[in-house]
Amino acid sequence: MIIKLVVRECTLNAVSAYAPHTSLDEEVKRRFWEGLDDIVRQIPPAEKLFIGGDFNGHIGSTTGGYGEVHGGFDFGERNRGGTSLLDFAKAFGLVIANSTFPKREELLVTFQNAVAKTQIDYLLLRRCDRVLCKDCKMIPGEILATQHVLLVMDVGIMLKRRKRPA
Repeated sequence: MIIKLVVRECTLNAVSAYAPHTSLDEEVKRRFWEGLDDIVRQIPPAEKLFIGGDFNGHIGSTTGGYGEVHGGFDFGERNRGGTSLLDFAKAFGLVIANSTFPKREELLVTFQNAVAKTQIDYLLLRRCDRVLCKDCKMIPGEILATQHVLLVMDVGIMLKRRKRPA
């Protein structure tokens, strides 16, 4: 899903994504990434782009060749789903916002159940707009579904002021 918001001369595009579970067929996963690819290609480079979603992948605690998109703050081991997310971010000049701010491990967890706690929900924006992101954090106690927590990005966008008529 994509939402377009125009405020004065600034156009903001918010994309919500839900990647297939790791246990699903590779063809299903390929179609998801192709669909997201098509959506992002339709958004002009001059417009702001924010992507948030459950990507069902782990990007891991090290940047490992993805320093331009992975800020180095995460936990655990990278898996195939995480590599797909990092490759996607790299291809489109995006940065994974919640990997760029140092947080205690318990504040990185976006999904928890009886078996595991992990970070599979991510917020992305264009690297050229990285300065707009003031913080990215999960909100403890704000449960979106039975196992996910709310993930938020603090964004500072400067809008040009219009001159008032005399």
